[in-house]
Amino acid sequence: MYINITASETGNNKGSSGVLVNYLEKENNSKTGKNLEQHYENWFNGVRNSVKRQEVRVKIDNNIAKLCRDDSKFFLINISPSQKELEHLFRQYGESGAKEKLKELAVKIMDEYAKNFKRPGIITNKDLLWFGKVENYRYYKHTDKEVKNGTKQKGDRKEGRQMHVQVIVSRKDLSNKVKLSPQNTSKGKNEQHSAKLGQFNRSAFKQSGEEVFDDLFKFERGLRDKFIYANVMENGTPEQKTQMQMISELSTDISRDISIDSLTKGISDGLFASVADMMNTAKDSGIRLLEILMEPVYESPQTDSVEEAEQRRRKKLQQSQGRSR
Repeated sequence: MYINITASETGNNKGSSGVLVNYLEKENNSKTGKNLEQHYENWFNGVRNSVKRQEVRVKIDNNIAKLCRDDSKFFLINISPSQKELEHLFRQYGESGAKEKLKELAVKIMDEYAKNFKRPGIITNKDLLWFGKVENYRYYKHTDKEVKNGTKQKGDRKEGRQMHVQVIVSRKDLSNKVKLSPQNTSKGKNEQHSAKLGQFNRSAFKQSGEEVFDDLFKFERGLRDKFIYANVMENGTPEQKTQMQMISELSTDISRDISIDSLTKGISDGLFASVADMMNTAKDSGIRLLEILMEPVYESPQTDSVEEAEQRRRKKLQQSQGRSR
């Protein structure tokens, strides 16, 4: 699940939203006649499922009380399921059903967006002024490696399932009284200062969106496909990366275990000074990491001999003991 917050696809969110709204109508603008009537995509939010572009622009542009000329007026949230996630939706609901489910997902993710600010009165998507739009395709840009090496041209459609949702959300809440900015990620001078500014935790927001998808659609996600794993492997310390890599190499069965979820969160939060600390915590929690590491790891009798499996088991055990020192 890819979730990203930007100023806008057009690079400016300090003026009217009209340019961005029109840009996000590109798929509608490419259709004509009967094809347009059958496949026109309206905007939606948590209340209505058929909002016209003019209403989106007018309401976003008028919800700017006490914002200065150079203040951000709105933000763009990109909600893009992976190929695996889209395949899961299409298999269960078909193309039209998957589209409606993505809208449902967007509503719930905007609930998480609202809660992330931890501001009184800002609890659900209904406290926000926002509009979403489903897009069916993605297109190659000049920055893509395929365009740079000449295998694709700028504007060509990308292959595979590319359905995603773009959301425009106002800087001000629905009442036009409260400023809400996901750009404010600093903790402030103290807790009261942070609460007043409405501190926004982007990592927590992205992870919550992934969890919403999994819960809503009963999607079983391996550890290496989780945001928490990718975030640690990209931004964590060498010790955190070692710990997370060790957990990811274990049996896939335990990656779905609630205790393992707790352990990976501990790794992400930097709770363990070493692999030994992590394994001791796991043992206290009843997670038998050492026993799992000692289990045979061969895939089938046809591909691995007993001797090969035993050698691999011993090697993994030695690696574990070496990390624990």
